[in-house]
Amino acid sequence: MASIFSKIVNLEIPCHKIAENDNFLAFLDVFPIAPGHTLVIPKKEIDYVFDLDDELYTGLFLFAKSIAPALQKAIPCLRIGVSVIGLEVPHVHIHLLPLNSMADADFGKKLKFSQEELAETAAKIRSCF
Repeated sequence: MASIFSKIVNLEIPCHKIAENDNFLAFLDVFPIAPGHTLVIPKKEIDYVFDLDDELYTGLFLFAKSIAPALQKAIPCLRIGVSVIGLEVPHVHIHLLPLNSMADADFGKKLKFSQEELAETAAKIRSCF
C-alpha cells in the first residue's frame, strides 16, 4: 500500500508545496511542531533512510540544503534544525525545523494552523528562493 507521502507525490492528496524536482519534493508538515516545519522526501518510496542508495541519499540532503536558506529567510530563526526519525510514515523524510531553542524541537507537541495559514506560509517560503 502506498504511503501518504507517495499519495502526495502522485497528486492523490494535496500538499503545501515548497519545492520540487524530478527526484524530490518539499512541503509543509500539516502537523507541524514549529511554524514553517517542512518535510523533504524522495519521490521514490523507500521506508528507511539508510536503505537509500548513495546517490539518492546525498541528493536528498543536498535538496534539503537548498531549501534551508529560503525557510530561514521566510521564518526568522536562529537555525534550521534537521531531523530524520522515520517512525511515523514508512517513507524516508527529513524534517526541516525553524529553531530558536531546543524546546522548539519537541516532537511531542503539535501546532494547529488553518489551510489558509499553511498556504500563506508556503507562499512566503517559495518567495524567498
